[in-house]
Amino acid sequence: MDHVVVVGAGLAGIRSIEALRAHGFAGRITLIGEERHRPYDRPPLSKAVLLGETDSTVVDSDLDALDVRLLLGTAAKGLGAGVLETTEGELAFDGLVIATGATPIRLRGEGRQHVLRTIDDAIELRSRLVPGARVAVIGAGWIGAEVATAAAKAGCAVTVVEGGEAPLAAALGATAGAYTTGWYAEAGIELRLGAVVGSVDPDGLTLMSGTRIPADVVVTGVGVRPAVDWLKGSAVELDNGVVVDEHLRTSVPGVVAVGDCANWWSRRSGRRMRVEHWDNALGAPDTAAASLLGEDAVYDPVPYFWSEQFGRMVQFAGCRDGGRLILRGKPESDRKWAACWLTDDDRLAAVLTVDRPRDLVQGRRLIEAARRMDVARISDLAAPLRDCVLP
Repeated sequence: MDHVVVVGAGLAGIRSIEALRAHGFAGRITLIGEERHRPYDRPPLSKAVLLGETDSTVVDSDLDALDVRLLLGTAAKGLGAGVLETTEGELAFDGLVIATGATPIRLRGEGRQHVLRTIDDAIELRSRLVPGARVAVIGAGWIGAEVATAAAKAGCAVTVVEGGEAPLAAALGATAGAYTTGWYAEAGIELRLGAVVGSVDPDGLTLMSGTRIPADVVVTGVGVRPAVDWLKGSAVELDNGVVVDEHLRTSVPGVVAVGDCANWWSRRSGRRMRVEHWDNALGAPDTAAASLLGEDAVYDPVPYFWSEQFGRMVQFAGCRDGGRLILRGKPESDRKWAACWLTDDDRLAAVLTVDRPRDLVQGRRLIEAARRMDVARISDLAAPLRDCVLP
Protein backbone atom coordinates (compact mmCIF):
# COMPACT_ATOMS: atom_id res chain seq x y z
CA MET A 1 0.00 0.00 0.00
CA ASP A 2 1.56 3.27 -1.15
CA HIS A 3 -1.10 5.99 -0.92
CA VAL A 4 -3.89 6.39 1.67
CA VAL A 5 -6.49 9.11 1.25
CA VAL A 6 -8.44 10.29 4.30
CA VAL A 7 -11.72 12.03 3.46
CA GLY A 8 -12.82 14.33 6.27
CA ALA A 9 -10.53 16.67 8.18
CA GLY A 10 -12.17 16.48 11.58
CA LEU A 11 -10.94 14.70 14.70
CA ALA A 12 -11.61 11.23 13.24
CA GLY A 13 -9.61 12.07 10.13
CA ILE A 14 -6.62 13.44 12.06
CA ARG A 15 -6.58 10.52 14.48
CA SER A 16 -6.71 8.13 11.51
CA ILE A 17 -3.53 9.68 10.14
CA GLU A 18 -1.81 9.48 13.51
CA ALA A 19 -2.87 5.84 13.82
CA LEU A 20 -1.60 4.96 10.36
CA ARG A 21 1.83 6.35 11.20
CA ALA A 22 1.79 4.69 14.64
CA HIS A 23 1.09 1.33 12.95
CA GLY A 24 4.13 1.80 10.73
CA PHE A 25 2.62 3.06 7.48
CA ALA A 26 5.39 4.96 5.66
CA GLY A 27 3.61 5.71 2.39
CA ARG A 28 1.89 8.85 1.20
CA ILE A 29 -1.15 10.24 3.02
CA THR A 30 -3.53 12.85 1.64
CA LEU A 31 -6.11 14.52 3.90
CA ILE A 32 -9.14 16.14 2.28
CA GLY A 33 -11.28 18.65 4.15
CA GLU A 34 -14.35 20.43 2.82
CA GLU A 35 -13.85 23.40 5.15
CA ARG A 36 -10.95 25.81 4.71
CA HIS A 37 -10.00 25.67 8.39
CA ARG A 38 -7.24 23.47 9.71
CA PRO A 39 -8.67 20.41 11.51
CA TYR A 40 -10.38 21.34 14.76
CA ASP A 41 -12.32 19.79 17.63
CA ARG A 42 -16.14 20.10 17.61
CA PRO A 43 -17.29 19.60 21.25
CA PRO A 44 -16.04 23.05 22.36
CA LEU A 45 -18.18 24.74 19.70
CA SER A 46 -21.32 24.50 21.84
CA LYS A 47 -19.36 25.18 25.01
CA ALA A 48 -16.22 27.35 25.09
CA VAL A 49 -16.66 28.94 21.64
CA LEU A 50 -20.34 29.79 22.08
CA LEU A 51 -19.61 31.15 25.56
CA GLY A 52 -16.91 33.44 24.14
CA GLU A 53 -14.04 31.73 25.94
CA THR A 54 -12.11 30.89 22.75
CA ASP A 55 -12.18 31.39 18.98
CA SER A 56 -10.11 28.36 18.06
CA THR A 57 -10.34 24.62 18.75
CA VAL A 58 -7.61 23.50 16.35
CA VAL A 59 -6.54 19.90 17.00
CA ASP A 60 -3.06 19.71 18.48
CA SER A 61 -1.41 17.59 15.79
CA ASP A 62 1.80 18.22 13.83
CA LEU A 63 0.77 17.59 10.25
CA ASP A 64 4.26 18.39 8.96
CA ALA A 65 5.80 15.74 11.19
CA LEU A 66 3.14 13.29 10.04
CA ASP A 67 4.11 14.05 6.43
CA VAL A 68 0.57 14.70 5.21
CA ARG A 69 -0.60 16.41 2.06
CA LEU A 70 -3.45 18.65 3.19
CA LEU A 71 -6.17 19.65 0.73
CA LEU A 72 -8.58 22.09 2.37
CA GLY A 73 -11.65 23.53 0.69
CA THR A 74 -11.96 20.26 -1.23
CA ALA A 75 -15.08 18.07 -1.14
CA ALA A 76 -15.55 14.45 -2.14
CA LYS A 77 -17.98 14.00 -5.03
CA GLY A 78 -17.90 10.29 -5.81
CA LEU A 79 -16.01 7.04 -5.52
CA GLY A 80 -14.84 4.64 -8.19
CA ALA A 81 -12.50 1.67 -8.18
CA GLY A 82 -9.37 3.02 -6.55
CA VAL A 83 -10.27 6.59 -7.49
CA LEU A 84 -11.79 9.37 -5.38
CA GLU A 85 -13.62 12.09 -7.27
CA THR A 86 -13.31 15.53 -5.67
CA THR A 87 -14.18 19.11 -6.50
CA GLU A 88 -10.50 19.58 -7.41
CA GLY A 89 -10.17 16.51 -9.63
CA GLU A 90 -9.52 12.80 -9.19
CA LEU A 91 -7.21 11.15 -6.66
CA ALA A 92 -5.98 7.59 -7.03
CA PHE A 93 -5.54 5.63 -3.79
CA ASP A 94 -4.57 2.23 -2.44
CA GLY A 95 -6.40 2.74 0.85
CA LEU A 96 -9.26 5.04 1.82
CA VAL A 97 -10.55 6.25 5.19
CA ILE A 98 -14.07 7.68 5.11
CA ALA A 99 -14.48 10.22 7.92
CA THR A 100 -16.95 12.72 6.47
CA GLY A 101 -19.04 13.01 9.63
CA ALA A 102 -22.61 14.27 9.54
CA THR A 103 -24.65 17.30 8.56
CA PRO A 104 -27.36 19.03 10.66
CA ILE A 105 -31.02 18.48 9.91
CA ARG A 106 -32.95 21.63 9.01
CA LEU A 107 -36.70 22.12 9.26
CA ARG A 108 -39.04 23.55 6.68
CA GLY A 109 -39.74 27.25 6.48
CA GLU A 110 -38.40 30.46 4.98
CA GLY A 111 -36.87 31.82 8.17
CA ARG A 112 -33.16 31.69 8.92
CA GLN A 113 -32.08 28.66 10.94
CA HIS A 114 -28.82 28.60 12.81
CA VAL A 115 -27.22 25.18 13.29
CA LEU A 116 -24.12 24.30 15.25
CA ARG A 117 -21.72 22.05 13.39
CA THR A 118 -18.75 24.16 12.27
CA ILE A 119 -16.53 26.80 13.85
CA ASP A 120 -18.11 29.35 11.51
CA ASP A 121 -21.58 28.30 12.73
CA ALA A 122 -20.51 28.82 16.35
CA ILE A 123 -18.90 32.22 15.84
CA GLU A 124 -21.84 33.49 13.78
CA LEU A 125 -24.39 32.28 16.34
CA ARG A 126 -22.36 33.75 19.20
CA SER A 127 -22.55 37.17 17.55
CA ARG A 128 -26.36 36.97 17.66
CA LEU A 129 -26.57 36.02 21.34
CA VAL A 130 -26.84 39.52 22.78
CA PRO A 131 -28.70 40.73 25.87
CA GLY A 132 -32.43 40.93 25.24
CA ALA A 133 -32.42 38.90 22.03
CA ARG A 134 -35.34 36.51 21.74
CA VAL A 135 -33.85 33.09 21.05
CA ALA A 136 -35.89 30.03 20.10
CA VAL A 137 -34.07 26.71 20.34
CA ILE A 138 -35.70 23.76 18.58
CA GLY A 139 -34.85 20.53 20.38
CA ALA A 140 -34.03 19.84 24.04
CA GLY A 141 -31.35 17.28 23.32
CA TRP A 142 -27.64 17.59 24.11
CA ILE A 143 -26.94 20.43 21.65
CA GLY A 144 -30.18 22.26 22.38
CA ALA A 145 -29.48 22.26 26.12
CA GLU A 146 -25.94 23.55 25.61
CA VAL A 147 -27.06 26.31 23.24
CA ALA A 148 -29.82 27.31 25.67
CA THR A 149 -27.24 27.43 28.46
CA ALA A 150 -25.00 29.81 26.49
CA ALA A 151 -27.91 31.98 25.32
CA ALA A 152 -29.29 32.38 28.85
CA LYS A 153 -25.83 33.23 30.16
CA ALA A 154 -25.56 35.91 27.45
CA GLY A 155 -28.75 37.55 28.72
CA CYS A 156 -31.09 36.38 25.98
CA ALA A 157 -34.77 35.58 26.45
CA VAL A 158 -34.72 31.87 25.64
CA THR A 159 -37.53 29.52 24.67
CA VAL A 160 -36.77 25.85 24.05
CA VAL A 161 -39.27 23.91 21.98
CA GLU A 162 -39.23 20.12 22.27
CA GLY A 163 -41.53 17.72 20.47
CA GLY A 164 -41.04 14.95 23.03
CA GLU A 165 -42.46 14.62 26.51
CA ALA A 166 -39.16 15.41 28.26
CA PRO A 167 -35.73 16.86 27.56
CA LEU A 168 -33.19 14.29 26.39
CA ALA A 169 -35.98 11.76 25.94
CA ALA A 170 -34.39 10.27 22.82
CA ALA A 171 -31.06 9.71 24.57
CA LEU A 172 -32.17 8.84 28.11
CA GLY A 173 -35.83 7.95 27.85
CA ALA A 174 -38.66 10.12 29.10
CA THR A 175 -38.39 9.04 32.75
CA ALA A 176 -34.71 9.93 33.21
CA GLY A 177 -34.90 12.92 30.87
CA ALA A 178 -37.74 14.41 32.92
CA TYR A 179 -35.38 14.85 35.87
CA THR A 180 -33.58 17.58 33.89
CA THR A 181 -36.76 19.61 33.27
CA GLY A 182 -36.28 21.80 36.32
CA TRP A 183 -32.86 22.91 35.10
CA TYR A 184 -34.51 25.06 32.44
CA ALA A 185 -36.69 27.01 34.87
CA GLU A 186 -33.71 27.38 37.19
CA ALA A 187 -31.84 29.06 34.31
CA GLY A 188 -34.79 31.33 33.47
CA ILE A 189 -35.60 29.46 30.26
CA GLU A 190 -39.10 28.74 29.01
CA LEU A 191 -39.40 25.06 28.07
CA ARG A 192 -42.29 23.91 25.91
CA LEU A 193 -42.69 20.15 25.76
CA GLY A 194 -44.85 18.24 23.31
CA ALA A 195 -44.51 21.18 20.94
CA VAL A 196 -43.88 20.22 17.31
CA VAL A 197 -42.60 22.90 14.94
CA GLY A 198 -44.60 23.41 11.76
CA SER A 199 -42.32 25.99 10.14
CA VAL A 200 -39.43 28.34 10.79
CA ASP A 201 -40.52 31.83 9.81
CA PRO A 202 -38.61 35.09 9.30
CA ASP A 203 -39.90 36.34 12.67
CA GLY A 204 -39.94 33.14 14.70
CA LEU A 205 -41.70 29.78 14.76
CA THR A 206 -45.14 28.43 14.00
CA LEU A 207 -46.01 25.25 15.88
CA MET A 208 -48.21 22.52 14.41
CA SER A 209 -50.86 23.64 16.88
CA GLY A 210 -50.87 27.05 15.20
CA THR A 211 -49.19 28.78 18.15
CA ARG A 212 -46.66 31.44 17.19
CA ILE A 213 -43.36 31.94 19.02
CA PRO A 214 -41.71 35.26 18.12
CA ALA A 215 -37.93 35.08 17.90
CA ASP A 216 -34.98 37.12 16.68
CA VAL A 217 -32.77 34.05 16.50
CA VAL A 218 -33.80 30.46 15.74
CA VAL A 219 -31.43 27.59 16.44
CA THR A 220 -32.29 24.15 15.10
CA GLY A 221 -30.85 21.27 17.11
CA VAL A 222 -32.91 18.23 16.12
CA GLY A 223 -30.13 15.91 15.02
CA VAL A 224 -27.84 15.16 12.11
CA ARG A 225 -27.63 12.88 9.09
CA PRO A 226 -24.50 10.99 7.99
CA ALA A 227 -22.67 12.93 5.28
CA VAL A 228 -22.55 10.08 2.77
CA ASP A 229 -24.53 11.32 -0.24
CA TRP A 230 -21.29 11.49 -2.21
CA LEU A 231 -21.03 7.69 -1.92
CA LYS A 232 -24.39 6.97 -3.54
CA GLY A 233 -23.91 4.92 -6.68
CA SER A 234 -20.59 3.53 -5.46
CA ALA A 235 -19.87 -0.02 -4.33
CA VAL A 236 -19.81 1.08 -0.66
CA GLU A 237 -22.89 -0.23 1.16
CA LEU A 238 -24.95 2.51 2.82
CA ASP A 239 -27.61 2.17 5.50
CA ASN A 240 -27.87 4.92 8.12
CA GLY A 241 -24.30 5.82 7.22
CA VAL A 242 -21.49 3.66 5.89
CA VAL A 243 -22.04 0.00 6.79
CA VAL A 244 -18.89 -1.47 8.34
CA ASP A 245 -18.08 -4.66 10.21
CA GLU A 246 -16.50 -4.98 13.66
CA HIS A 247 -13.13 -4.22 12.04
CA LEU A 248 -14.57 -0.98 10.53
CA ARG A 249 -14.11 -2.37 7.02
CA THR A 250 -16.66 -1.40 4.38
CA SER A 251 -18.03 -3.60 1.61
CA VAL A 252 -15.13 -2.46 -0.58
CA PRO A 253 -11.65 -3.89 0.06
CA GLY A 254 -9.14 -1.26 1.16
CA VAL A 255 -11.84 1.14 2.36
CA VAL A 256 -12.68 1.75 6.04
CA ALA A 257 -14.95 4.25 7.78
CA VAL A 258 -14.81 6.02 11.16
CA GLY A 259 -16.66 8.64 13.18
CA ASP A 260 -20.21 9.93 12.88
CA CYS A 261 -20.76 8.42 9.44
CA ALA A 262 -19.79 4.83 10.36
CA ASN A 263 -22.55 2.33 11.16
CA TRP A 264 -20.54 -0.43 12.81
CA TRP A 265 -21.32 -3.89 14.12
CA SER A 266 -21.02 -4.25 17.89
CA ARG A 267 -20.27 -7.74 19.20
CA ARG A 268 -21.11 -6.57 22.73
CA SER A 269 -24.59 -5.34 21.80
CA GLY A 270 -25.29 -7.78 18.97
CA ARG A 271 -26.47 -5.01 16.68
CA ARG A 272 -25.33 -2.11 14.55
CA MET A 273 -24.45 1.21 16.13
CA ARG A 274 -23.77 4.69 14.79
CA VAL A 275 -22.50 6.91 17.59
CA GLU A 276 -22.32 10.68 17.00
CA HIS A 277 -19.94 11.58 19.79
CA TRP A 278 -16.36 12.70 20.28
CA ASP A 279 -15.21 9.53 22.01
CA ASN A 280 -16.08 7.50 18.91
CA ALA A 281 -14.05 9.81 16.66
CA LEU A 282 -11.16 9.55 19.09
CA GLY A 283 -11.11 5.77 19.55
CA ALA A 284 -12.23 4.22 16.26
CA PRO A 285 -9.33 5.38 14.04
CA ASP A 286 -6.80 3.04 15.66
CA THR A 287 -8.93 0.01 14.73
CA ALA A 288 -9.60 1.38 11.24
CA ALA A 289 -5.90 2.01 10.58
CA ALA A 290 -4.93 -1.44 11.84
CA SER A 291 -7.60 -3.08 9.68
CA LEU A 292 -6.55 -1.10 6.62
CA LEU A 293 -2.99 -2.33 7.09
CA GLY A 294 -4.04 -5.99 7.39
CA GLU A 295 -4.01 -6.36 11.16
CA ASP A 296 -6.76 -8.14 13.11
CA ALA A 297 -8.38 -5.42 15.24
CA VAL A 298 -11.92 -5.21 16.60
CA TYR A 299 -13.81 -2.05 17.56
CA ASP A 300 -16.35 -2.64 20.32
CA PRO A 301 -16.21 0.07 23.00
CA VAL A 302 -18.79 0.99 25.58
CA PRO A 303 -20.31 4.15 24.02
CA TYR A 304 -19.61 7.28 26.05
CA PHE A 305 -20.53 10.94 25.78
CA TRP A 306 -20.84 14.01 27.92
CA SER A 307 -22.50 17.41 28.01
CA GLU A 308 -21.95 20.59 29.98
CA GLN A 309 -25.32 22.23 30.58
CA PHE A 310 -26.83 24.54 33.18
CA GLY A 311 -23.66 24.44 35.27
CA ARG A 312 -23.62 20.65 35.40
CA MET A 313 -21.39 17.95 33.92
CA VAL A 314 -23.66 15.26 32.52
CA GLN A 315 -22.04 11.98 31.41
CA PHE A 316 -23.46 8.81 29.95
CA ALA A 317 -21.97 5.42 29.09
CA GLY A 318 -23.45 2.22 27.69
CA CYS A 319 -26.69 1.29 25.90
CA ARG A 320 -29.87 1.64 27.93
CA ASP A 321 -32.22 -0.10 25.44
CA GLY A 322 -34.77 -2.11 27.39
CA GLY A 323 -32.90 -1.68 30.66
CA ARG A 324 -34.48 -1.35 34.10
CA LEU A 325 -33.87 2.10 35.59
CA ILE A 326 -32.56 2.48 39.13
CA LEU A 327 -31.71 5.89 40.60
CA ARG A 328 -28.72 6.72 42.77
CA GLY A 329 -29.78 9.69 44.85
CA LYS A 330 -32.81 11.92 44.46
CA PRO A 331 -32.75 13.98 41.25
CA GLU A 332 -35.60 16.16 42.56
CA SER A 333 -33.46 17.47 45.42
CA ASP A 334 -29.84 16.31 45.04
CA ARG A 335 -27.45 18.44 43.02
CA LYS A 336 -25.37 15.35 42.28
CA TRP A 337 -27.01 12.08 41.31
CA ALA A 338 -26.80 9.15 38.95
CA ALA A 339 -28.98 6.59 37.23
CA CYS A 340 -28.26 3.00 36.24
CA TRP A 341 -29.94 0.76 33.69
CA LEU A 342 -29.80 -2.99 34.34
CA THR A 343 -30.38 -5.95 32.04
CA ASP A 344 -32.86 -8.71 32.90
CA ASP A 345 -30.10 -10.63 34.68
CA ASP A 346 -28.98 -7.55 36.66
CA ARG A 347 -25.89 -6.65 34.65
CA LEU A 348 -25.11 -2.96 34.27
CA ALA A 349 -26.13 -1.83 30.76
CA ALA A 350 -25.78 1.94 31.06
CA VAL A 351 -25.04 4.68 33.55
CA LEU A 352 -25.91 8.38 33.63
CA THR A 353 -24.14 10.71 36.05
CA VAL A 354 -24.70 14.32 37.01
CA ASP A 355 -21.56 15.80 38.59
CA ARG A 356 -20.49 12.32 39.71
CA PRO A 357 -17.51 11.48 37.47
CA ARG A 358 -16.35 8.62 39.71
CA ASP A 359 -19.63 6.78 39.15
CA LEU A 360 -19.14 7.20 35.40
CA VAL A 361 -15.61 5.80 35.39
CA GLN A 362 -16.52 2.85 37.61
CA GLY A 363 -19.78 2.22 35.76
CA ARG A 364 -18.11 2.10 32.37
CA ARG A 365 -15.67 -0.52 33.64
CA LEU A 366 -18.50 -2.57 35.09
CA ILE A 367 -20.35 -2.46 31.78
CA GLU A 368 -17.22 -3.64 29.97
CA ALA A 369 -16.79 -6.47 32.49
CA ALA A 370 -20.51 -7.44 32.27
CA ARG A 371 -20.67 -7.69 36.06
CA ARG A 372 -23.93 -8.59 37.82
CA MET A 373 -25.05 -5.95 40.28
CA ASP A 374 -26.46 -5.99 43.79
CA VAL A 375 -29.71 -4.19 43.02
CA ALA A 376 -30.39 -3.32 46.66
CA ARG A 377 -27.10 -1.45 47.02
CA ILE A 378 -27.14 0.54 43.79
CA SER A 379 -29.61 3.12 45.13
CA ASP A 380 -27.28 3.88 48.04
CA LEU A 381 -25.49 7.01 46.84
CA ALA A 382 -22.86 6.60 49.55
CA ALA A 383 -21.76 3.22 48.22
CA PRO A 384 -19.14 3.34 45.45
CA LEU A 385 -20.63 1.83 42.33
CA ARG A 386 -17.76 -0.64 42.07
CA ASP A 387 -18.82 -2.06 45.46
CA CYS A 388 -22.36 -2.72 44.24
CA VAL A 389 -21.44 -5.90 42.41
CA LEU A 390 -22.30 -9.46 43.30
CA PRO A 391 -19.50 -11.90 44.19
